[in-house]
Amino acid sequence: MKITVFGTGYVGLVTGACLADVGHSVVCVDIDEDKIARLRRGEIPIYEPGLESMVLRNVEAERLAFTTDATEAVRHGVLQFIAVGTPPDEDGSADLQYVLAVAATIGRHMDGYKVVVDKSTVPVGTADRVQARIASVLAERGVELAFDVCSNPEFLKEGSALEDFTRGARIVVGSASPKVDELMRECYAPYNRNREKMMFMSVRAAELTKYAANAMLATKISFMNEIANLAERLGADIEDVRRGIGSDPRIGYHFIYPGCGYGGSCFPKDVQALSRTAAKVGYSAELLEAVEAVNRRQKTTLFDKLSAAFGGDLQGKTIALWGLAFKPETDDMRDAPSRTLMESLWAAGAVVQAYDPEAMRECRRIYGERDDLILVADRIQAVRKADALVICTEWKEFRTLDAAWIRDQLRHPVVVDGRNLYEPDVMLDAGIDYYAVGRGKTLTEVTA
Repeated sequence: MKITVFGTGYVGLVTGACLADVGHSVVCVDIDEDKIARLRRGEIPIYEPGLESMVLRNVEAERLAFTTDATEAVRHGVLQFIAVGTPPDEDGSADLQYVLAVAATIGRHMDGYKVVVDKSTVPVGTADRVQARIASVLAERGVELAFDVCSNPEFLKEGSALEDFTRGARIVVGSASPKVDELMRECYAPYNRNREKMMFMSVRAAELTKYAANAMLATKISFMNEIANLAERLGADIEDVRRGIGSDPRIGYHFIYPGCGYGGSCFPKDVQALSRTAAKVGYSAELLEAVEAVNRRQKTTLFDKLSAAFGGDLQGKTIALWGLAFKPETDDMRDAPSRTLMESLWAAGAVVQAYDPEAMRECRRIYGERDDLILVADRIQAVRKADALVICTEWKEFRTLDAAWIRDQLRHPVVVDGRNLYEPDVMLDAGIDYYAVGRGKTLTEVTA
């Protein structure tokens, strides 16, 4: 099939590359000339395992191309995927200006039947707005051309996006047209061979499914963080609790690891957007608001534990950070707990000495050069002459450590583990003041 993908960000680039990889002819279009030039040179603007080789392979095979020419792009594909950003507006609702701008572009340049596929995460009712925008532009042109709009939400996890796209649990399509259903089946046929993954439903149900899925996962994370905070105060080990409830098949082990809060491009934005959508239709989504509030508070827990360990005085201290990205296998720092921690440390007069396997360049882009931010080449350099160590991201290379060696490297034997990577008894036996989430030393012990 001939397919057009608007947007070369995370979703657009993964979608385009994966569809090209099974033999479709894909053109990815973006208004960012620099990004398109870099992609044409084989430079991938994001880190995602396996993506670079997939893009290069399909460009070489002439199944994947990049352009800024909207006319060329619209005329190329019968399927027109919209995969542009929907950043949070000032009130937390999804900003649809880029989605609607693409809709107008498609209406302006289409010369035959098109299926416009909303791939971006968008509020319920967006397909209606896209339909109206295209119809309006066609009316301005004085032409009558048939088109359909459908919803095909993405369910990609950063760090495993290619696996999620090619071996995902489901492919959701919201449509009211048998013709659209047929074309979308053809599009995804290579990824629908093992078992029936296609789920057809109404457009609005598909739009809500995406938000509901992310909100459910975010709820599980915030719930476990709430229980972890309670465990600290009750003297229980949250790891025992996690195993106890995870063994129940109705609950399961996925997304019940307590930590320092969720981040990234999806959960924070989508929970807020769904909550604002509820408010617009006169419904108070109290659970969603609580999930968001718990997560905001959880991101402050690392600083609170660190500050307590030093009696509230962090002025002049050098704090080592292992991990900057919001999760492993990505360079994404959007809404990352590390950012909340670093900004609090700087406000308290501390210096941050940080290492991350992939997010160093992104950190420099966000914060620039500053005297209180030292980015180093590896985890060993990060802890040298530091007063304490904080783990923000559970990269594999951080999962083991020599407790005695860490104790000897740090000026003060303080480790704050935001991802519960280590055993409290091992750390405490080595003479380390170890603070984790729902385990190890607690704030109550420090302030008693």
